[in-house]
Amino acid sequence: MQFSDRRAVTRWIIIATSFVIVSLILWNTYAFFQIFKEEERVKMQQWALAQKTLANADIDADIALPFEIIQNAHIPIIVTQQGKIVNYINIDPSLEKDPKQMQAMLENLKTQNDPIKMEYVPGKFQYLYYGDSDLLNKLKYYPAALLLIIFLFAAVVYNFYRSTKMATQNKLWAGMAKETAHQIGTPLSSLIGWLEYLKAEGTVAESTLEEIEKDIVRLQVITDRFSKVGSEPVLETLDLVAETRASFDYLQARFSNQVHFTFTAPEGPLWVAINPALHSWTIENLMKNAIDAMRGKGALTVAIESDGTHYKINITDNGKGIPKNQFRKVFEPGFTTKKRGWGLGLSLTKRIVEDYHKGKIRVLHSEIGKGTTMQMVYGVALKD
Repeated sequence: MQFSDRRAVTRWIIIATSFVIVSLILWNTYAFFQIFKEEERVKMQQWALAQKTLANADIDADIALPFEIIQNAHIPIIVTQQGKIVNYINIDPSLEKDPKQMQAMLENLKTQNDPIKMEYVPGKFQYLYYGDSDLLNKLKYYPAALLLIIFLFAAVVYNFYRSTKMATQNKLWAGMAKETAHQIGTPLSSLIGWLEYLKAEGTVAESTLEEIEKDIVRLQVITDRFSKVGSEPVLETLDLVAETRASFDYLQARFSNQVHFTFTAPEGPLWVAINPALHSWTIENLMKNAIDAMRGKGALTVAIESDGTHYKINITDNGKGIPKNQFRKVFEPGFTTKKRGWGLGLSLTKRIVEDYHKGKIRVLHSEIGKGTTMQMVYGVALKD
């Protein structure tokens, strides 16, 4: 617990530090932007002063410096007098022939910076409107680009952390499953031996021995299922209808009449590549979850459909339903709404369907208080 708390504290310290660093970078970028913008305004004031000097210069005046200042301006400039454009520089030549576009350009410059008032002769004024330089325009997008990079980096880190966590959990569940199979194996071998002994003694009724043998076979199936978790199972081309029906019939016989079972499927075999032991596990697990959601009373339907390229198994109940924001979460390891649940059933089911059988599983539809439909989709396999 202390180790987990330390990791959480460390994680929050890293997040807080990253936030502070990003904030400082953005603040410094904004400050630099403002400084650069102020420097450009000073240059425009110098340009206005140079323009005034040239306008009032006599023949003997030295105009080299003012002329150089005017020529070196690389910012779009429009000068107006009494609301009319009287001069401009660094404006797209294509705008010169269209007064409406020049006026639109002027309105655009008015939104970028406050004008500079120039008194070129006593009592007469002109207004200098200027835009931002190319460098300043590029700096505007720097914070957005920085935030995008940080967001992408955070997404990569999150996905890496999530993938690592899920890989660790999968290894844990696989290890637990294999250990469970190993632990069941020892007493199961002993039970098989005792069953043979009872058969040889002949003191127990044949019907009783048959039921004991059925339960032992069932335990062997369960052990086989657990042993396959974490390893690549052998797939066989089997009839999906027959395999699903067998699991359906097994559970139907073991639940009360308060659950109304319905099974529908198209005629003829539907060939699919599956592992029979793992497929029966998925069907039984989904059916048991449906029965639990109905609290042992309601209607449960298993329907198989075919569209020619895919086979779909829909398992529908009229239980409590699943909130829409939990449609994906229900398949995460450890997620459960049951008081005594481990949150492994649907996680292992998803792994079997998608990793082993190369299919898809999802919550097709669910409504609170009305029920849920879980759907598995498999690709069609050709029968040799």
